[in-house]
Amino acid sequence: MRALVSAFTDDLAELAAACRQLISDTDGDITEQTVDRYYAGRAEVTAFAVADAAIAGRPGEALGLLRHALASGSDPVPMVAAFAMKVRTMAKLAGARGSSNDLARQFGLQGWQVDRARRDLQGWTDEGLARAIEALAAADAQVKGAGRDPVYALERMVTVIASRGA
Repeated sequence: MRALVSAFTDDLAELAAACRQLISDTDGDITEQTVDRYYAGRAEVTAFAVADAAIAGRPGEALGLLRHALASGSDPVPMVAAFAMKVRTMAKLAGARGSSNDLARQFGLQGWQVDRARRDLQGWTDEGLARAIEALAAADAQVKGAGRDPVYALERMVTVIASRGA
């Protein structure tokens, strides 16, 4: 069930059609292998999955996810927005001291967001975070019309962030 839902997260009608097809084409139990055989590679890649891989310092994975997301119809503008949201939260919390709950109240966040940003900040320097913010600003402008190649702008942004601003 998880494999099916992850393959069709954005379209309930497609999920229903996939279920009907699997039921009509399969004898016996429908296993994860059956779903993979029919729908392998169909799982949607979210902007946040790309951002998570880049922020964690995994450039190859991040670029692969980015290309998959773009090939499956993701728009570059919301992609940059997802990165900006995560990096902005990291910047707010860089150097902040206190409990997760105190910081959440102070910055208008949820406790889990504080915990996640703290994990994301591991391995980052202030200078690297500043370069990541600059790369985000440049990509944001380029995907909104200031540049000629929004895909290149995204790839450049992902590369800078995945290298932790180095």
